[in-house]
Amino acid sequence: MADYYTLLTNAGIAYETACKAAGLPIKLSQLSVGDGGGAVYNPAATDTALRREVWRGPLNALFQDEKNPSWLLAEVTIPPEVGGWYVREAGIWTDTGILYAIVKYPESFKPVLATSGSGKEFYIRSIFETSNAALVTLLIDDTVVKATRAWVTSYVADELAKLDSKQSVCVATTANITLAAPQTIDGVAVVAGDRVLVKNQTAAKDNGIYVAAVAGWVRSKDADVSADVTSGLIVSVEQGATLADTRWQLITDGAIILGTTALTFQNVTQGFAPLNAPVLISPTANTPPQFDNGKALATTEFVQRAQGNFGGQTNIFTLPASLTPAMAGRRIVINVPGTLTLPPLTASPAGSRFYILNSGPGDITVTRQGADTIAALAKSLTSVTIPSGSNAVVACGDVYYVVEEGVASLKYSNEFSALLSANGYQKNPSGLIEQWGIIPAIPANGSILVNFPIIFPVAAAGFSIAGGASGPGIPGVNCYNISNSQVRFWNQSTTVATQAGGYRVVGF
Repeated sequence: MADYYTLLTNAGIAYETACKAAGLPIKLSQLSVGDGGGAVYNPAATDTALRREVWRGPLNALFQDEKNPSWLLAEVTIPPEVGGWYVREAGIWTDTGILYAIVKYPESFKPVLATSGSGKEFYIRSIFETSNAALVTLLIDDTVVKATRAWVTSYVADELAKLDSKQSVCVATTANITLAAPQTIDGVAVVAGDRVLVKNQTAAKDNGIYVAAVAGWVRSKDADVSADVTSGLIVSVEQGATLADTRWQLITDGAIILGTTALTFQNVTQGFAPLNAPVLISPTANTPPQFDNGKALATTEFVQRAQGNFGGQTNIFTLPASLTPAMAGRRIVINVPGTLTLPPLTASPAGSRFYILNSGPGDITVTRQGADTIAALAKSLTSVTIPSGSNAVVACGDVYYVVEEGVASLKYSNEFSALLSANGYQKNPSGLIEQWGIIPAIPANGSILVNFPIIFPVAAAGFSIAGGASGPGIPGVNCYNISNSQVRFWNQSTTVATQAGGYRVVGF
């Protein structure tokens, strides 16, 4: 047996067995010391009391050994105002007065100031082994117990670890890393013992503050349990090619289970500006992308563009040419005749518009790519024409391009529709319709029925006839039986056929 030791007494073992059987905790409350009756002796498990007890007090602490979970450490501090005797034995007592464990203690004198001329606190720690340390409970009176220096140091360290502001780290990661061995992070050679903010792991649950090691890294003592890692945790970074002198805040909200909850850190180096800060008096911001429809703040530049003001001008001097989605929202000026091709519809954001002005000497043909369709005022086309000096606005729809603005678009409107042929018509927005056609040769004293190119919605209103005379001085043709869809022309001559002529009719 060792020179100095701690034994569970037979009474203590019996008490422990009874507690286990009943499912009750083992409650330890006090530690006493004695002088062994004036001499050193070997305590035995059969002892039920100290040979001569000289002092008893409440336990300061009772906790498991970090490396040996079955070991319990009991601590007590004997105050400086008691003493004047030797300590050769000690006992640990249950709350029911049973001597649970007995200690053979190295002979030590406990002075007292009143008689010895000096005094000191006397610190005793006893280590003993139990079959189930988890069942042992410390009963403590906070008004009587005194804290040891070690306990205070441990307590303060634990409380500091719970604070959101942590000790600074050497570097912070910029990408996923292997949590083992020395390595280079953000341009800094990390060695064993360096603190590292790990914030970019693929598995975000592994993020946190670590201490580098030759083998596997471990979480730092101030951030290695869930109670130490809470939303709002802040840590500063000392070194790094890109992250030196930055501060990072944990923005994961709610309860955090370390090793399970994904941890997200945010750079808060610049902090938050007060309301009267210059940056808020004349604030500036990045302008969102041209067709952004998200919740980003809109700058004056973005608003001006959204109101229809051009984002600039693009001049094109050579055709054929192709437009790009980036040209939407700009004033596109074409200076030569030829063919202009729109970008693929799938590449152009819905609602974007191309303003095209033809300032060249001839027509411009605006055509599509692939199987894209151009809809011009309800007409499905493959291309549209912009005459010299005219303009058109081509908008990107969900399934086709749409031409619905600009002077050149009017000819595709039903209100301005026309048939430009020998037998044709021209509509006007007022509802007036002008039609024309050929009058074939009519035999002598004969007539012919001619259908108008289109039916007047209401009626024909007036005619003019050109040509059709049978000869000099001989009357030509006349018309009658006028309806909204046809007219009959009559040869006034009874002897000579007329020549072919033409007519013009207006109606509504």
